[in-house]
Amino acid sequence: MSNVEDREDDGEDTGVVPDEESNAEFKPIVSLNEVEVVTHEEDEEVLFKMRAKLFRFDKGEKLWKERGTGDVKFLKHKNTGKIRLLMRREKTLKVCANHYVLPVMKLQVNAGSDRSWVWTCPSDFADDTPTEEVLAIRLANPENAQEFKKEFEKAQEAMKDLTSSSSSSELDSELKKLSVKDKAEEEKKETASETKE
Repeated sequence: MSNVEDREDDGEDTGVVPDEESNAEFKPIVSLNEVEVVTHEEDEEVLFKMRAKLFRFDKGEKLWKERGTGDVKFLKHKNTGKIRLLMRREKTLKVCANHYVLPVMKLQVNAGSDRSWVWTCPSDFADDTPTEEVLAIRLANPENAQEFKKEFEKAQEAMKDLTSSSSSSELDSELKKLSVKDKAEEEKKETASETKE
């Protein structure tokens, strides 16, 4: 044991690197300004929020395709009182479902599963253009599925009173205002159409 102590005292290399604290400072090359992101959810109240996985039925290939996993929400507009279903993918926050909860929609059990539901949406704005979609949602357990169904039906009842006075086309035009779009993409389309004329 005295040999080991002698080696350390002699200043020989023992193979152990002592812990050192880094004093390096890195300054950013580019400074970025904070950008205010408008989601159009600012004027809405969240009635219901739950994690789920969403699927859409591809009629051409005749199979279910996953749209994304994330929080599904029922949002009620503070001024109009209209309720829409909005779902964004986790991490990217890309919209995978965005439509009003209309009384004509019929929520059905999906293939005998006690934790998933299927419904047909006459105009879903997830891809910026209204398209008819057959959607399916799968929740974590049967209790969450029943809670989703209860909230879906409650939203339909609330919308029944509002839609009796409004037409479906008015609802579509209002939902277009709420759809999330990339402003740069819109400007490119406008510029392209102006140059063609």
